Amino acid sequence: MIQVWLRPGTQKAVASGHPWVYRNQIDPEAGDLASMPSAEPGSLVTVHDSRGRYLGSGFYNPRSMITVRLLTHRLETPDDSLIVRRIEEALAFREANRRPDTDSYRLVFAEADRLPGLIVDQYGDTVVLQVLALGMERWQETAAACLVEKLRPARLILKNDDPIRLKEGLELYQRAYYGDLARQVTIRENGLLMKADLDQGQKTGYFLDQKANHDRLRRFCAGRRVLDAFCYSGGFALNAAAAGAVAVTAVDISPEAVTLALVNAELNGLSEKITFASANAFDFLREAVAKRQSFDTIVLDPPAFAKSHGARDGARRGYKEINLSAFRLLGPGGILATHSCSYHMPQPMFIETVMEAAWDARRTVRLLAVHRQDFDHPVLGGYPESHYLKSLWVEVIA
Repeated sequence: MIQVWLRPGTQKAVASGHPWVYRNQIDPEAGDLASMPSAEPGSLVTVHDSRGRYLGSGFYNPRSMITVRLLTHRLETPDDSLIVRRIEEALAFREANRRPDTDSYRLVFAEADRLPGLIVDQYGDTVVLQVLALGMERWQETAAACLVEKLRPARLILKNDDPIRLKEGLELYQRAYYGDLARQVTIRENGLLMKADLDQGQKTGYFLDQKANHDRLRRFCAGRRVLDAFCYSGGFALNAAAAGAVAVTAVDISPEAVTLALVNAELNGLSEKITFASANAFDFLREAVAKRQSFDTIVLDPPAFAKSHGARDGARRGYKEINLSAFRLLGPGGILATHSCSYHMPQPMFIETVMEAAWDARRTVRLLAVHRQDFDHPVLGGYPESHYLKSLWVEVIA
C-alpha cells in the first residue's frame, strides 16, 4: 500500500483514534506522494506521522477534503474479511440491545462502527444500504452479500442517492440488490406502526436515531396538551397520543411530511387525538405566543441549523428563538424536550443557549436530563463527530 505521511504536529487526532485525515494534514513532499502526483482515488493507503510511524490504514480520495478515511489503526490489511468481521460485530451489538416492541434499527453507523462511509438501516424485513465514500464502494458487494446471508431480509435496497456521493466522485442511484425495490414499508417502533418512505424520505427513510427519545416522551404526556414542532412523520406526536395526551398538535413545513404523519396516525387509530398543521414552525410558535396559547409539553426537533462551524452563530440565534417561544407557551410544570442534531453545536453551547432562552422568557427551570441519539447510532471514542444529537429535557418551575 502507498504510504501517506502527515505534516509535523498534525497527527494528534488520528493517533487518538480519529478516522479522518484532512487534505491539509498530508505532506505531499513526504512518503510515497513525494515521488508520484497522487494515489489512485479509492486506493488503499497507510498513514504515518512526520517521522514515519504507522498510524493506520484506509482509503484515499484526493477529490475529498477528508482525503483518507481510516478502516483501522492497527497493523492489519483492510480486506473483505475485515469488512465482514466489522459488520458481524455491528450486528451483534444491535442484537444484544434490541427492544421487543421495535423492529427497525441502524445496523451500521459508518465511522462509528469502524466502517467509514457505510450506512445500513433495517426497516422490519427490509434492509437499506448506502455508501457515502468512494473507498467503501469497492466493498459494497461484500457488505450486501454479508447482510443478505446474515439477516435473510425480504429485500435489500441500495439507496445511493445522497448528494454527498457527488463530492466523492460517485453516481447517484437507487436499485434493489435483493428482492424488490419497495418505496414505502411499515415498521414498528415502541409498539406503534409507522410508514417509512424509502424513496423520498429523510435520511434513508425514517429518523431511527430518535426512537428512545420518542419513548421517553411518554411519561410527560398523560392528561396533557402536547405540541410537536418539526414533527416530520409524527414520531413524537404519535407516542404522545398513545401515552394519553388529551390533545396533540403536530407541525411541519413539509406538506408531504404532514401527509405521512397523518397516515401514521390513522394506522394507529390516533388521528382524532392529533391536529396536524403544515406550517413554518418558527412562524407557528410566534403566532401561538401572540395568541396567548399554552401547552403542557412541547417537543422541538428541528433539522440541523449548523452544518458547518461558520454557521454556528446563526444556528444559536435560531435555537434561541424557538426555545424562547416554547418557554413562553409553557407554564409551571411544563416540560420542554428540545433537540439539536448539529455536531457543530456542542452540547455545552446548546445547553447555554436553551438556558438563556428560559431566562429571557422569565422562566425558572430545572434541567431534568440530557440524552443523545439512540444506542444504534453509537458514539466512538476519539471520534466526537459521532455524538451529534443533543436531547435536553427541561421542566418549568415558575
